[in-house]
Amino acid sequence: MSRDFKKVAIVTGASKGIGAAIALRLARDGIAVVVNYARASEAAEQIVSAIEAEGGAAIAMQADISLPEAMPALFDAATQTFGGVDILVNNAGMMTLSPIAQYDDAMFEALVAVNFAGVFRGMREGARRLRDGGRIISFSSSVVGLYQPGYGIYAATKAAVEAMTHILAKELGSRRITVNAIAPGPVETELFMTGKSEAQVAAIAAMSPLGRLGQPDDIAGLAAFLAGPDSDWINGQVIRANGGVI
Repeated sequence: MSRDFKKVAIVTGASKGIGAAIALRLARDGIAVVVNYARASEAAEQIVSAIEAEGGAAIAMQADISLPEAMPALFDAATQTFGGVDILVNNAGMMTLSPIAQYDDAMFEALVAVNFAGVFRGMREGARRLRDGGRIISFSSSVVGLYQPGYGIYAATKAAVEAMTHILAKELGSRRITVNAIAPGPVETELFMTGKSEAQVAAIAAMSPLGRLGQPDDIAGLAAFLAGPDSDWINGQVIRANGGVI
């Protein structure tokens, strides 16, 4: 039996990092949350427990967004549990870096399957099933404008997200569904920190005029704004959240 909540959100890749911070923040704003994960079931359940401990409502839902059946299953679970969906946060992503000449087909296909195809399917399902007045928030990256060696394929998948964001915003305007993207700079998450030395991290932090890496809560606050009523007039935008790196 479904329970009806005023607003319901699906957050992909919400078991840790930026996604977990977004799930927690939306729940604190009174939104019921579907905490999606691909493999980290224990971490996802911990996020659900944290939300429930603060009086919020959430469920954990396993789905690999690189697969075609994932997004319909997430929307089905949200509808069955909470009565519908108002907000989709396409947060899940992966990052593999290599010069373009050395990027093999398996790496390319895996990255495209998550960062491009997964977000496309999320946008498509959201366009079909979000309630009127809803929100679609996807994730690009500030590297789209930095043109750094090694980031060619990753940046290309994120540029595709930006293009779809601009176009889908125009396609869904008549239903008052806004479509925006967040393009973070370096954020201190497991995904970002893996494989980097202390010297590399310090050099990257120094790129920002503010002299630090971003934190997941920095991005969660922006996502909460885009999910809420104060962003009604923000549509079809890509917002760079990078402390002034670019």
